Amino acid sequence: MAQKMLRAVPDLGDGSQPAPEHALGKSLKPRHVEMITIGGIIGAGLFVGSSASIAAVGPAAILSYFIAGMLIMMVMRMLSEMAVAMPGVRSFPDFTRAGLGNWAGFMTGWLYWYFWVVVVAVEAIAGAVIIHGWIPVMPVWLIGVLLLAALTAVNLMSTRSYGEFEFWFSSLKVAAIIAFICLGLGYAFGINPQEQASFSNLVEYGGFMPKGFSAVLSGVTTVIFALVGAEIATIAAAESPDPARTVARLTTNVAIRILIFYVLSVGVAIMVVPWTQVVTGVSPFTTALTYMAIPGAATIMNVIVLIAVLSCLNSGLYVTSRVLFSLAAHGEAPQALVKLNARKVPVRAILIASAFGYISLAASVISPQLIFSFLVNASGAIMLFVYLMIAAAHIVVRRRVEASAPERLTVRMWLFPGLTYATMAGMVIILIVMAVSPAHAAEFYSSMVALALAAGSWFIFGRRRKPGPNSAAGLTIQR
Repeated sequence: MAQKMLRAVPDLGDGSQPAPEHALGKSLKPRHVEMITIGGIIGAGLFVGSSASIAAVGPAAILSYFIAGMLIMMVMRMLSEMAVAMPGVRSFPDFTRAGLGNWAGFMTGWLYWYFWVVVVAVEAIAGAVIIHGWIPVMPVWLIGVLLLAALTAVNLMSTRSYGEFEFWFSSLKVAAIIAFICLGLGYAFGINPQEQASFSNLVEYGGFMPKGFSAVLSGVTTVIFALVGAEIATIAAAESPDPARTVARLTTNVAIRILIFYVLSVGVAIMVVPWTQVVTGVSPFTTALTYMAIPGAATIMNVIVLIAVLSCLNSGLYVTSRVLFSLAAHGEAPQALVKLNARKVPVRAILIASAFGYISLAASVISPQLIFSFLVNASGAIMLFVYLMIAAAHIVVRRRVEASAPERLTVRMWLFPGLTYATMAGMVIILIVMAVSPAHAAEFYSSMVALALAAGSWFIFGRRRKPGPNSAAGLTIQR
């Protein structure tokens, strides 16, 4: 059905959409969407998780982040092209639906929803652990419940309130990273007690690539998941006044900025601190600030990491509710979930997302080594599956638009189709490395179980679904 809609749609003249019965509001501004996207990416994976990458790869972890960032940037360019060519399609699960069919929209939607439900629980726990260090009388699980409840309330108030919270959360994270980069570069250039430049840390202690290029490629397997989240722009933009233009303007720009934030900030940390002294699980940023004799370095970083965690938790609740709303609009989730309140907020979808977050939190307390471990592992490779389907859909959509409406290709994927295929090959290589790596095999095979469950659900339930009230409106584009 999606393919037919793409080929033949009535011309409405000004390109406007038929107003659907259940339409989300338009209260997000471009600044909100930009910071929402950044908020979904810059989390504990940068501030703390980068320690594991540096310890495993050495200074060449910079290359691991660069390669992973380039792959993500290619995916974002594909989304930008499709967003402009198909302005009626508002989120990336529906891009896969338009290109590959309803099965792809069903699978990417549910896999993405599951991924972020697990992220919500993980971020709630991470935030709770930090606060527990300050308030040890409160158990971690209770703090996690309170954090989840507080940010659920923020999301329920209005989309605008969520956007404002996320704007300031993300602004603080960006300010912290910029401040760290400035301090670190100053230290590296010799503004330090020794009055000596410290660039030598990049090549001493075994050289720039002490464990070989294979370690760099293996590092990509780990760091690429820290960069996941830029695609939130395509979902949040649907609640802005001009979704297609917002996505086209933001996706590539944001991806480039995140690439700079990750690569440059990690590089600065390695310039300041010898990579051999970076301890897995301890923020390299904290270690670097301590080296620079910044007072209260550990407390400063704990506050920043908490802000980053709350930001990701906030974005996780938002994106899970909107994906669930979209699935319901296509008849692939209970129709009651398309119900909006007076402020155009999908209350039921938000509460369902929050409820599953509580379930995951409960699993982390009741069965941390079995159930919760499986839930986390099963989300490990999901985004690579999703990105592969986005890339495959991009090839189909691009060729279809070139044949029927080439004037719509005002934003183009670079070096098509070669770069799209290269991006897909990169994703496949990462999956293969995961499958054969003892450190990541559990994540790969657990994720395969999740993929099989999503495929099985489509064959059992998806093919029989009745189109939802928003189904046609969600996929219709104008010639």
